[in-house]
Amino acid sequence: MKDLVTFLVQNITGSDDFSVVENAEGDRVEIEIKAERDILGLIIGKEGKTIKNIRRILSVKATPEKKIVNISVSEA
Repeated sequence: MKDLVTFLVQNITGSDDFSVVENAEGDRVEIEIKAERDILGLIIGKEGKTIKNIRRILSVKATPEKKIVNISVSEA
């Protein structure tokens, strides 16, 4: 999951100035994206559309693995 999020965010922002932290407990996976303020807006998108689509892509990957994914975005 972490690799997929890193790939998506890197291609959306065109930058490497972010970090992705993954914590897995059982069937739950918590992913936190920490980024600088200037690329935070690119990750979230207008009205949150970009982050919603990232969540949707991850839920498609998580469903066959029977996992529950939660993504949060914060300023580094």
